[in-house]
Amino acid sequence: MGRTNGEIVLDGHKLAWHKDRVDAWLNGERIAPITIDCALTRSCTYRCVYCYGMLQSNDIKKMTRDVIFRFLDDAAEIGVKAISFVSDGESTCSPYLYDAILRGRQNGLDMALGTNGDLLKEERLDQILAALTYLRFNISAAEADRYTGIHGCEKDCYFRVIDIIKTCVKIKKEKSLDVTLGLQMVLLPEFIDQIIPLTKLGKELGVDYLVIKHCSDDEVGSLGVDYSKYYEMADVLKEAETYSDDKYLVRAKWSKILSGGKRNYSRCYGPPFIMQFSGSGLVAPCGMLFNDKYNEYHIGNIVDTSFKKIWQSDRYWEVVNLIASEKFDARTMCGSLCLQHKVNECLWALKHKNAILVKEDADPPMHINFI
Repeated sequence: MGRTNGEIVLDGHKLAWHKDRVDAWLNGERIAPITIDCALTRSCTYRCVYCYGMLQSNDIKKMTRDVIFRFLDDAAEIGVKAISFVSDGESTCSPYLYDAILRGRQNGLDMALGTNGDLLKEERLDQILAALTYLRFNISAAEADRYTGIHGCEKDCYFRVIDIIKTCVKIKKEKSLDVTLGLQMVLLPEFIDQIIPLTKLGKELGVDYLVIKHCSDDEVGSLGVDYSKYYEMADVLKEAETYSDDKYLVRAKWSKILSGGKRNYSRCYGPPFIMQFSGSGLVAPCGMLFNDKYNEYHIGNIVDTSFKKIWQSDRYWEVVNLIASEKFDARTMCGSLCLQHKVNECLWALKHKNAILVKEDADPPMHINFI
């Protein structure tokens, strides 16, 4: 199921362990995604200052239990390997989250959840922690006042989330579970004062890792991210990584943080391998293209049509082929440093630079189906 004792890859990709699907794609075959990132709703209890979700507005449809289960059944049937409930909404707002995690796991899918944690139900943690490959808490501050300001929530939320994280760590240890527990900090330059405190907090809580990542922006810079200022934080980020030991990993996503927000490829090849759905049920190549103004790239909606039929449709492959063609320039026509960025870099090199994948006999990393 993709759980190993290998390295946690927090700044890279895992395509080398899916060479059969990469080869099929290179040969022009229609492949099923390896990973699908999706949300079960567009709702959220927080108003984070860096939220990309406000740039992703689209026609909201209700993701019922039947719709979600049909999707999870379709995904398993066509060969999807992993589902992460991470997208443009807070999936804990859905009453069907817990059943969805268990259904996906029952279907043989690797399941993961990214959440602010505020609405997680303590009485359901035992069940889902046993079914999840990883649970990631999105937290960008270690101090209550800064947390409320950054995440746009009440101060009580901070203390509730910290207690939930502690409970998850306790359950994992007591039951010797394989689930990986992590924290993710979305870093803006003005959050520099929280890097070391959050690093220390993660270690105190006993989670497995803290990843510090860039903030994505759209093609016109709606969020106003100044990527040049990331360079000034390198020393603090390096200091944070020194807190790593054999039980706790701290990692900055250097390749994106120091990229200046720029891409070195022009075509988007990643979505056939890692597709994204909106919490509205919308199927689109990636989260950058969820907004209604990008409807020329919208494929369908799993509320209306089964994912299996959408995936088999000509429309699915028309859109996938469009963004992989000369008619689409990923450097100017979509946002910065997307989910598929590292996969795109690899696939671009394979197609245009005669690159080869890393040998498969290398030690496999953890969570290999979350590419």
